[in-house]
Amino acid sequence: MKDIHKYYKLSASPEDVYNALTNRVMIEIWTGEKAVFETKENSVFSMWDGSIVGKNIQFEPNKLLCQVWFFDNIESKVTIKLHPDKKGVSVELTHENIPDEAYENIAEGWDNDYFGALVALFNE
Repeated sequence: MKDIHKYYKLSASPEDVYNALTNRVMIEIWTGEKAVFETKENSVFSMWDGSIVGKNIQFEPNKLLCQVWFFDNIESKVTIKLHPDKKGVSVELTHENIPDEAYENIAEGWDNDYFGALVALFNE
């Protein structure tokens, strides 16, 4: 099992980024795919039309989102922290307990698909 710890810069307020991460309609806009999402602890979610499935475990509006992602019978914890800075927000990502065989795909997915799409949304 492996972990990822990365930072991303977005030209948006913490409120706007939090909304993009937690509002089902916004998730569908920046992913371009169907999503199921509620801002309720212990609610099940899916993104990219079921490619990512998990459970929301903690919300702190405009500051924090914690989830558990499911890989077959393995649970992997994702923590996204939002830190305001002079030019918008710095996003701190921690993804723990990633199966070795999924690591490369997940690491690229965070950069290209997940945060790549958010950068395109906010930094244009």
